[in-house]
Amino acid sequence: MHEDIKTILLTQEQIAARVQEMGRQITEDYQGRELIVVVLLKGAAWFATDLTRAIDMPVRVDFMVASSYGNGTSTSGSVKVKLDISENIAGKDVLVIDDIIDSGVTFAAISEMLRQCRPASLKTAALCDKAERRVNGLEADYVGFKIPDEFVVGYGLDYAGDYRNLPYIGVLKPAVYARK
Repeated sequence: MHEDIKTILLTQEQIAARVQEMGRQITEDYQGRELIVVVLLKGAAWFATDLTRAIDMPVRVDFMVASSYGNGTSTSGSVKVKLDISENIAGKDVLVIDDIIDSGVTFAAISEMLRQCRPASLKTAALCDKAERRVNGLEADYVGFKIPDEFVVGYGLDYAGDYRNLPYIGVLKPAVYARK
């Protein structure tokens, strides 16, 4: 375990098993349809890579870079899009994939932006859900794990760009972000 991690919340094995289950469910739900996944970078890259490999049907993949956090530990309340999708999603089934749904601000803003492109359907998937922090009523359609209100890193989740490469999800020691 990394020295900045207080405790491991989700092991590599737990994550892998849950991602496979989610992939099977998404495959079942979208069988026979054309699915485009929109991955919210950077954090969701790890989860999206494993999840799309667990979906047993053809999928198209596109990317967006959007954030409401910057280098902090809580949302700024405004979402900045730095990279938009390149796929035409009109009339297509779209699944937005993010690493975590926390306040719900980013997911809600991105979902609204994508709805303006008139997809046939729009659903969301998040590896982690911190429902306690939600500032809106948004719920992801597919959720890997409901987690407590702790600052977590690993498996794509970061603090100021660090810790994404940890193979597990761990609770970051408060002393780490208190010193920045």
